[in-house]
Amino acid sequence: MAYEGLAKKIIENVGGENNVKSVVHCITRLRFKLKDEGKANTDILKNMDGIVTVMKSGGQYQVVIGNHVPDVYEAVVNEGGFGTTSASSTEEPEDSDQNFISRAIDIISAIFTPILGVLAATGMIKGFNALFIATGLLTQDMGTYQILNAIGDSLFFFLPIFLGYTAAKKFDVKPFVGMVIGASLVYPALSGLTDGEVLYTLFAGTLFESPVYITFLGIPVILMTYSSSVIPVILATFLASKAEKMLKKVIPDVVKTFLIPFFTILIIVPLTFLFIGPIATWASQLLGEGIVWVYGISPLIAGMLIGGLWQVLVIFGIHLGLVAVAITNLSTMGYDPVLGASFAASFAQTGVVLAVWLKTKDQTIKTLSAPAFISGIFGVTEPAIYGVTLPLKKPFIISLIAAGVGGGILGHFGSVVHQMGGFGVFGYANRIHPTEGLNTGFIAAVVATIIAFILGFILTYFFGNVRQKEKDTPVTGADNSGKVSNVNNGGDLVIEGQQLMSPLKGDVISLSKLDDAAFSSGALGHGIAIQPTEGTLLSPADGIVTTLFPTNHAVGVTTESGAEILMHIGMDTVQLEGKYFSSYVKQGDKVTMGQPLIEFDIDKIEQAGYPIITPVVVTNSDKYKNVKVTSESKVDGGNFILALEV
Repeated sequence: MAYEGLAKKIIENVGGENNVKSVVHCITRLRFKLKDEGKANTDILKNMDGIVTVMKSGGQYQVVIGNHVPDVYEAVVNEGGFGTTSASSTEEPEDSDQNFISRAIDIISAIFTPILGVLAATGMIKGFNALFIATGLLTQDMGTYQILNAIGDSLFFFLPIFLGYTAAKKFDVKPFVGMVIGASLVYPALSGLTDGEVLYTLFAGTLFESPVYITFLGIPVILMTYSSSVIPVILATFLASKAEKMLKKVIPDVVKTFLIPFFTILIIVPLTFLFIGPIATWASQLLGEGIVWVYGISPLIAGMLIGGLWQVLVIFGIHLGLVAVAITNLSTMGYDPVLGASFAASFAQTGVVLAVWLKTKDQTIKTLSAPAFISGIFGVTEPAIYGVTLPLKKPFIISLIAAGVGGGILGHFGSVVHQMGGFGVFGYANRIHPTEGLNTGFIAAVVATIIAFILGFILTYFFGNVRQKEKDTPVTGADNSGKVSNVNNGGDLVIEGQQLMSPLKGDVISLSKLDDAAFSSGALGHGIAIQPTEGTLLSPADGIVTTLFPTNHAVGVTTESGAEILMHIGMDTVQLEGKYFSSYVKQGDKVTMGQPLIEFDIDKIEQAGYPIITPVVVTNSDKYKNVKVTSESKVDGGNFILALEV
């Protein structure tokens, strides 16, 4: 499937290529760093076909796409010309309104997001290898085990090299400089020196007691194990970015190509071994021990909090911060309780979505629930969260409760992860103990996820209030109201025939109250008028754009069933000659319900002296037995406002 059209619209509505500082993607979302978020058209993006929602968190402008985000990302990069440097330059100053936490989350996301997929893949291989040992299919002296173990261990063991690359990209350093810093930290010959003679001991009798085996220019070097470490290489690469910028100012252009990396590496690598590495390693160890200490006070409560709040962290995109902590714990302690307690969250969400799928009578939500359920099985819950449970509210709350119960079980029984790996059903492999195999922690993980799934399903099925959600269910992000009344007698009715969605958010006004006789008399067809409060016109149904005035002030859509809908933005606005209007479609385009058609500037149109009230009429009303309109006084873009009886 081609995504060039969607990519073009995304770039346009985030403010254009020049407004993009960087763009990366994770499992379900594009993560933009924009120069000015005020230039982004958030409402248009949220209502765009192919986009689940838009989030702003951690200094990032996140466009949630779903499972096909890699393809959309590729299209966005190609369409915007975002190569290795064009959209990732950090020459722009950091946003002054970003607080420390937002900047930290932005940095962590940019550094870890590119490797998460491969990290999960290698972790799965390592987990399955542990399963083969536990079940007796393999032994540790077999070549098959050793090769699989090498694959599973490779990325995690040499993690500083990979993080050196991604950190260099984030901090605007030559990527190979970051890789050299990381490679130096895991250089095998240096780790072998710890088997030699101890010259003397530093900080003897303290928590930081360290034997010294070598010196650098007479300065003692505290050798640490940096394989699988996180913080040392990130800090070192950050300092390398500062050193590189200083060197660019003093080194002549003719020799910059090799002298800048020469001096950068020569300065930063020794500093890392002498100071940065030991301090960062001690800090990592203290952080891990602190988490374990807090966790040890009440594993049950800690597990409930982590499990219950995990999906909230996912919504705001800050769960990657805890992923970084988990990797640190794995490198320093060999296990991690944080991701261990979050494991049940995706199963709880999946159970809730299954109940919604089976229970709801709303066809839109039923259609969204099926792929969301399948994604949830494999641990990708954003489609379920944004597309189904969060808009329905109560099912989302139920998912948090079920995840909290599962997290409490995981915490109580000490279920932890022993390696980074897959998500959802593939996550069980992460819980297999390297030596004990399928121990109590693993069994607890199985039990907790089953309970979370069943609890989420049962509570939603019987108490989720989703069966009659037609009135509250969103269509492309807005509410659908089934409450309509007869245009002739004003009475309530049961919806029959085709339903048309409101193309605007605003106040509902009877056509008879318009000053324009063509509309008020019904000569152009029956319908309603809307005084808009937002300047985006949406398609009222699936169909074809059959009429689009050159001035973009009016558009006609013919639905798949043959209804001809005319939407005229404002009165006499044709005299503006297209000023303050812009179209997202052209005549002949196929459109879907809720798709943005035209954007217009309400304030400027009104300042120019033109009423902005917008008639929405069925121009072939004579084909229908009756055209019934909503009795609501206000509508959102997405409420059903017209019903056509055949």
